[in-house]
Amino acid sequence: MTVPETPAGADLTDAIEAPSSQHTVPSKESESYTHGHHESVLRAHRARTAQNSAGFLLPHLRDDMSLLDVGCGPGTVTVDLARILAGGEVVGVDASEKVLEAARQHADALGFPNVRFEEANAYELPFEDDTFDVVYAHQLLQHLSDPVAALREMKRVARPGGLVAVRDADYAAMAWYPDSPGLDEWNTLYHEVTHAYGFEPDAGRRLFSWAQQAGFDVAQIVPSASSWCYATPTDRQWWGQVWAERCVESNFAVQAQESGLADDVALEQLAQDWLAWAQAPDGWFAILHGEVLARV
Repeated sequence: MTVPETPAGADLTDAIEAPSSQHTVPSKESESYTHGHHESVLRAHRARTAQNSAGFLLPHLRDDMSLLDVGCGPGTVTVDLARILAGGEVVGVDASEKVLEAARQHADALGFPNVRFEEANAYELPFEDDTFDVVYAHQLLQHLSDPVAALREMKRVARPGGLVAVRDADYAAMAWYPDSPGLDEWNTLYHEVTHAYGFEPDAGRRLFSWAQQAGFDVAQIVPSASSWCYATPTDRQWWGQVWAERCVESNFAVQAQESGLADDVALEQLAQDWLAWAQAPDGWFAILHGEVLARV
């Protein structure tokens, strides 16, 4: 299934221009997020919707449910879920107050009164036991040093009979064409950086195992997979530019340098490799995601 992540109306006039060589790399952010909150990262996050990021969960939702979105980022999926759960309540939590303010503004602009946002730690959610009908997390567990502990906490705040729904990408399963030694090097470096900071980039394939380790009954877990694909000229150029910027401007660049795994020159070359891939008329990139629906 092809799910473009390009936001409607995105300006792609400069989509394949190289990022400035005079970039300023930001200081390292919290230990729990490799990408940080550079605009290139938030641009990708804002393109996420309930349909392209929670499709495995949607058939199980009812209008009057309560739902917690853990690691909600700028809130586009959270607010979209609030639209679906118009008779219920949706809460988004994230460790970054800055990104939560953007989420609140997004919700206010669309006029959804049944959603709110709070700052919280995924390991210590500020809610009583058995609070939510659904606890959802998208692209979160790959950025945590103890994903099983986070799943146990999600299980704690879900009501008996409720659902914990998680979805994460799997970097080793990503595939692209044409062959690109530069993208091969990028993928290797991404694994090295995340492992250096104690995170698991190939989380998607591990979700089913992690859910069992967190105490869910294997008979009550439904594992699945889905994908995103970038192959149209618009999607390809947008995705290539997003990652070209991340290679030199995001927290990933900071961590690559601070861990001694890459320098400015190497990161700039990876950015150019992404831009070159984006210009290939037959370019294709797919991201495989693991998914788990676990009944409490």
